[in-house]
Amino acid sequence: MKSAHSEPGAHTSRLPGARRAGVFATVSAVICSTSMFAIPAANAAVPAFPDNIVVFPDRDFVSIEGYEGHAGETATLEVKRAGKIIGSAESTVDAGGVAFEVNHPGGVCWGAGTGLAVTPDIRPGDVVSMRFGATAGGETTVQDTYATGDAELSGSTVTVKGHIGAGVNPAQLEQRIIEPALRDTTVARRDIRAVPGPLTPAPKGGYSSSLVVTGDTFTATYNFDDAANAEIAANAGLGERAMAWEFEDADANRQGLTIAEYGEPGGPGMGGCPNGPLQSGPPAPSGITAAKVSGGLKLNWTPAEAIPGTPAITGYRAVAVGKTVTTNEQVEIGKRLSGQAATGTTITGLSASEEYDVYVVGISGVGESFPAAHAIPLTDTTPPTVSATPNGATSPVAKTVTLTASETGSDIYYTTDGSDPLLAGGVLSNKAIRYTAPMEIASTATLKFVAFDPSGNVSAPGEALFTITNDPVPAAPTFSGAPVVGQGTATLTWTAPDPGAAGLTITGYTLQAYTADGAAFGAPKTAAGTATSLVYDGLAGDTAYQFTIRASNANGTGPESAKTAAATAQGAVVAVAGPDQNVVRRTTATTVTLDGTGSTTAGATYQWAQVLTGPTDPDKVTLTGATTLKPTFSLPVFRTPMTNNALTFRLTVKVGTTTRTDDVKVVPVTDRVTVGVAQWRTGDLRIDGTSSVVGGTITLRVGGPTGRLLGQAAVTAAAAPETGGVYSLRLRNAAAGTTNPGTVWVESTLGGTAGPKAVTSK
Repeated sequence: MKSAHSEPGAHTSRLPGARRAGVFATVSAVICSTSMFAIPAANAAVPAFPDNIVVFPDRDFVSIEGYEGHAGETATLEVKRAGKIIGSAESTVDAGGVAFEVNHPGGVCWGAGTGLAVTPDIRPGDVVSMRFGATAGGETTVQDTYATGDAELSGSTVTVKGHIGAGVNPAQLEQRIIEPALRDTTVARRDIRAVPGPLTPAPKGGYSSSLVVTGDTFTATYNFDDAANAEIAANAGLGERAMAWEFEDADANRQGLTIAEYGEPGGPGMGGCPNGPLQSGPPAPSGITAAKVSGGLKLNWTPAEAIPGTPAITGYRAVAVGKTVTTNEQVEIGKRLSGQAATGTTITGLSASEEYDVYVVGISGVGESFPAAHAIPLTDTTPPTVSATPNGATSPVAKTVTLTASETGSDIYYTTDGSDPLLAGGVLSNKAIRYTAPMEIASTATLKFVAFDPSGNVSAPGEALFTITNDPVPAAPTFSGAPVVGQGTATLTWTAPDPGAAGLTITGYTLQAYTADGAAFGAPKTAAGTATSLVYDGLAGDTAYQFTIRASNANGTGPESAKTAAATAQGAVVAVAGPDQNVVRRTTATTVTLDGTGSTTAGATYQWAQVLTGPTDPDKVTLTGATTLKPTFSLPVFRTPMTNNALTFRLTVKVGTTTRTDDVKVVPVTDRVTVGVAQWRTGDLRIDGTSSVVGGTITLRVGGPTGRLLGQAAVTAAAAPETGGVYSLRLRNAAAGTTNPGTVWVESTLGGTAGPKAVTSK
C-alpha cells in the first residue's frame, strides 16, 4: 500500500531544476553566504541515495525508502530525544521503493517487536535512526520548520507563512500545497511548490511562486493566472507542507528529509497502534511480593520506570480485594503511595479468616496502569540470606560495606563490636542497629549481621572481620588533557594526587592501556614518583586506546583513575593536515598555506584535494603545489561567488600500498558591519554605518538579502582609524521614494551583514 507521501507528486528527493533555470543557483548562493543563518555541515550519518529516512513529525509517521540490499532483514527504527529513546519499532525490509513504514496504514505500529508501547510525539530536533542488529543504517534529524497557519487568499494570490529554526539550511527548504483538484486546471499537477528565490513561473504554467526567509519566518507566495485556481489551492484539503532536508547530493537528491504537514493530527496512525505519550497510562511496578504478616499483607516491588516521552510516575495504588462475595460486594482495602521510588507498603486491617487478591498500579498525570499488576498473597516459610560486600578485608584506610538480603523488603540488623545482633529466642539485642545504607568501618572490627524477611523468617547470622591499619595510600591522580598520540605511542600527563597523609610522598606511578573492548593491553608502564608525564610506547598503530593511572606510597598503591578519552595511536604511515585556520577576508587577495609537515616523509607521496559538494560548488579554489607538504591557495577579495562557509581540504599520504588521510578546515572570517543612522523623510533617505575593514563595498537593500536594491557605498577610513571604516548612502527626491522603506539590510563584499534595521521617519 502506498503512503500519502509516495503518491505521484507528493514529494521528491530532487530539487526542481527546470523551475529555477539560471535563477535558483544564484539565489542559493546569496542565501548561503549571509551570516544571518546557521547552516550546519551535512551529518555523516544521513543515508545516501537511494536509501532515505523520511519523517512526518505532525503525524508521528516515518517512511523508510530504499535499503534493497537489506531486503528480508529485520530493521530497528528508534526515535531519540536528548539521547533517550522515546519510540521504537521493528519491521522486515521489503524490496522496492518503500522498505517499510511506521504508524501508517500498511506499515507497522510503534512498539512492534520492541515492546515500547507508545506512539512518540515526534518534534524538531528528535533523531530518527535505523539499525540492522548492531550495524547503523543512517539517521535523520527532524528539521525545525513548519507552516504556522492555513493558506491565505487575496484575489489571485495565495500566501503561506511558517517557521524556520536557526539550524535549518534555508537553501534546503521548500513549501508545498497539495490539492489533487489542481490537476484538471492550468496548473496541471496535484501540488504547487515554492523554493527560495523571487517570483518565478512554474514549469507547467498556471502560477508563479516565491519563497522568502526573514529571520525565523518564511513566506511562500503564489500568484495564479486564474483567481478560481487560487481559491482551489487556498482551500486545499490536504493542507500546507514545509519540507527541509539535511543533505543534498550532487544529483540533487534530498537526504534526511522532514515533511511537516500543517493541521495533521498526531498519535496512532491506524487502529491497534498504541496511544501517544499524553494518553498512555504508566506501567505497573514489577517483581511484586505479597507476604502475610500479623494483621495484614506486606507488599514489596521494584519501582516502575515511565515510558520515555510519557508523564512521570507520581506514585502507586495498592489494594487487597477479599475473595468472598456478599450480595454482589467484595471488601477492598488499600493504600496510596506518593513518589516513583516507593518500593512497597503494608496493608493492615485485614481479616485473618479472609483470602485476598492484591493489585498494584502506577499513577501518572494521565491515569493509572491498565491492567493492574496482580499478586497472590503467600505464606513464606523460607528464610532469607544476607551477605556483606566486601566480606571482610585488611585495608590501610576505612572500608565502605554494603549489606544485602536475598528478599526485597527484608530488614537487616548488625553490630560492630563482635556481639550477636540476635539473642536466644529470636530477640534482637539492644546493641543491634537497623541497616539503612552502606556504612563506613574506620577501625578494626568484627561485623555481625542478620536479616528478617517480610514474613518474619530470619536468616542465618553472618560475620566479617575488618582489619584497618590506618596506613593511607594516595588518592587517584588526574590526567591533564587528552593523550597526545604519535607513531605507536601516546604521551600522557597528569597532576600529582594527595599522597595520603602529611609526611608521605608518592613513590611511583603505574599506567595501564586498555583497548576498545575494555581489555588491558599488555603489561602496565611505571613512572617515578616525581614524574608528571610518560610516553606510553609499544602501542599498535591505527588502534584506539584509553589509559588509567595509579599512585603508590610507602603504604601501598591507591585507586585507579578514571579512563582517558579514547586516542588512536598513529601507525607507520601518518597523515597530518595541520590545525584548522581562521582567515580574515581582506580587500586584497589573501594567500593561505596548508601545512602537512607532521606527516610521514620517508618514501611518501602526497595529494591535497578540496572536499567539495559538487562540480559547481561556489567555494571551489585552486591549489598550488597540491603534491607537496605545504600547498597554497588564494582566498578571493570578494565573497561572490565564494560563500563564508568553511573550506575543507583533505591530505592523502601514500607509502607503498598503505594510504592515510586527514582533513583540515579553513574558515573565512567576515568583516563586522553595522547600521548606525537610518532616517527617511520625503525626498531624503540617509543610511550611515561602519565596517571593521576599510576598502570594501556595502550593498544596501530594503528588508533583507533579496529586497529591493537601494544602492552601494564604499567603505572609507574613519576619523579614528582604530575603529575601521565608515560608509554613507544618501538618496534624494524620487530615489528616496514616497514612503518610508521600513527596514534596511546591508552586506559587505567581505561577507559581513547587518539588519534588518528599522528606518526612522523625520
